[in-house]
Parts: sequence; structure tokens; C-alpha cells
Amino acid sequence: MEPFVLQKQSFFSIQPWTEQFPGLTAGMTTKYDGESKGPYFSLNLGFHVGDEIAAVCANREKVGEQIDFPVRNWVGAEQTHGFVIQKVTKADRGKGSLSYDESFKDTDGFYTNEDGILLTLCYADCVPLFFLAPEKKMIGIAHAGWKGTVKQIAAHMIKLWGQEGIQPKDIFVVIGPSICEKCYIVDNRVVDLVQNILEDVDEKPYNLITAGQYSLNLQKANKRLLEKAGVPTQNILLTGYCSSCDNGHFFSHRRDKGQTGRMASFIGWKEDQSVS
Repeated sequence: MEPFVLQKQSFFSIQPWTEQFPGLTAGMTTKYDGESKGPYFSLNLGFHVGDEIAAVCANREKVGEQIDFPVRNWVGAEQTHGFVIQKVTKADRGKGSLSYDESFKDTDGFYTNEDGILLTLCYADCVPLFFLAPEKKMIGIAHAGWKGTVKQIAAHMIKLWGQEGIQPKDIFVVIGPSICEKCYIVDNRVVDLVQNILEDVDEKPYNLITAGQYSLNLQKANKRLLEKAGVPTQNILLTGYCSSCDNGHFFSHRRDKGQTGRMASFIGWKEDQSVS
């Protein structure tokens, strides 16, 4: 079952989660129904790509209204393809929401068990990872391009949650829209790094195309790493959407040759809601 369901022109929701937990908002924006012009047309949410800041802020305000989660309650990051993950609280609300300079530095993941905070990260081909441990009301997101994948940011989130008393078997993960293996061709250098972290996995997430060229499935690579970290296979959902193939919904750094906007992943508990 495809976990991402288009709710409006501007965003998808993770329907299996939002239906089961009415207080939860979780999903991913599209590239439409915004104010940006040119290569960022139209719902660009990335501050760092060269777009007009006023347009990005207007786009964020519009998304906040549509998902009923005000921008003043968002947190955002200066993403660096690393594996740093920040635990955030209500005191952090607003950091990075309308100003890139005020965002969390060198950060590629967030988690919290407090309501009234929307965790957000930006993408244009990298893998968005969404985490949920409903019994502890813990939620998280991470940004996993090939660098974040080989640095095992997915497993790092599981480890951090273990320190919070959450067992891997109680964690649910959704792997969101990102570049598919047909669109993502890499060289020996990247594949060697992926191979190093998945040596004991029988089904590799890459295939040789020609000498020194491989198709790499980053979604499956992260799924294998999550399974290695102890998350049950049945707790992991994968999207069928590709950011590069689906020009109708998504920005793609590779397809658009670097001149493009960014979608945002988001997850948060509405205030005064409880898990039931």
C-alpha cells in the first residue's frame, strides 16, 4: 500500500499514520501551489537555493495554514549530509522556520516527544525518513542522501531512541519520495561505501549497469540498515514515488540539473492531542 496520499495540490500525508493517530500531522510537500518563480516554481520551501526569501516565507506560511500547523511552531535545519540528530522541545519552536540563519546548524535529523512542534527538513532527491514510536509518543525525521545513508543516520536515530527507552521493535518507519534506482546512477566510490555498511546483507540495493556505473536504490539501502538496527520489516513502509520520475509533483536536483526548489518533510503532534 502506498503510504503517501495527496491531500491538496501542495502536500501528501502519510495516511496510515494520520488515520490511526488523529493528533498526528505527517507528510511531504509538493512543488505546486506556491509563490516562487523561475526554476523554483512554485512551492519552494528551501531558503538556501537562491530563491527570493520573501517567496519562501510566503510558501511556508501557506503550507502552515493548509496543514493547520503555524510556521511559528516549526523547526528547520542547515542540512549538511551528515548524521547529527537533534532532540527538540517547545523552547526550540521557530528556529529555522522563517530564517535560514536561525536554523539548527549541521543537522540532518530531529526528534521529539512533545506536542505543538513541527519537525521539518528539505529535499530534492534525498531520502526522507519518518519515525514513530506511538507508545512513547516519540516522532522523528531524517535526511538521507547517499552520504547520510553511508553514515547510517537511520540507525543513529534508532540508537538515540534506545537511549530514551524505546526498543527497535516498537519503532515504525516510513521511507518517503526520493530518487529511484533507475534515475540514480553512481560510481564505484559510492557503491564501495554502501557495500561496506551492508556486507552481511544478501540482497544488495545496487546493480551494475556498465563498467564503473551502478544503479543505486537509496530507499532499499535505508530499509536494510533499519532492519539491521532491529526494526521489524513489517514496521517499515516504502513509497512508490520517485522525485525524479514524477515531474508532476516533485523538485529533483538531478533531473533539474541543480537549479530547482525543495520539498519539505514534516511531522508533528497537534497540541493537546493524545495517542489512542
